Amino acid sequence: MKVKKPAYKHNIVMLIDDNELDNFVNQKIIEGNHFAQKIYVNSSGKSAAEFLQNILVISNNDVDLMPEVIFVDLNMPIMDGFQFIEKFELLINRSTKKFKLVILTTSINEEDKKKALKFNNNILFLNKPLTDEGLALI
Repeated sequence: MKVKKPAYKHNIVMLIDDNELDNFVNQKIIEGNHFAQKIYVNSSGKSAAEFLQNILVISNNDVDLMPEVIFVDLNMPIMDGFQFIEKFELLINRSTKKFKLVILTTSINEEDKKKALKFNNNILFLNKPLTDEGLALI
C-alpha cells in the first residue's frame, strides 16, 4: 500500500535564531503544518548569510535550492536580524525568484516594525512563538 505524501505549501524554508529551543519549537510547528518539505536551521545571521551565499556559488545561482520563506529573529549576537536582511537583499538582488522574509521576534517595538518595512514592504512581522495562525498568514 502506497503512503500518500502530504502536500507542502513550500519546498524549502529557513529558520534563523540564536535560541536553539526556539528553533526546535518552530521547526516542529512548520513540520506539523506541512508548511515546508525541507527546513534549513541556522543559529546566527552570519552563518545563515554564509550558507545562502554558498548555495548560490555552488549551484551557479540556481535559486531552486534557496528557501522560499526565511524566518529571522531580530536580536542575535554578531549579526542581528536587520543586518542579515540587509546582506540577504544584496545576495538576491539579481534574482527573479520571490522570497518571503518573516521577522519572528519577541520585540513589540513599533520602531522595529517601521525599520523592517523600510528594508522591504513585503516583510511580515510576527511575534514568537510561531503559531498555526501565523503560518496561515504567509
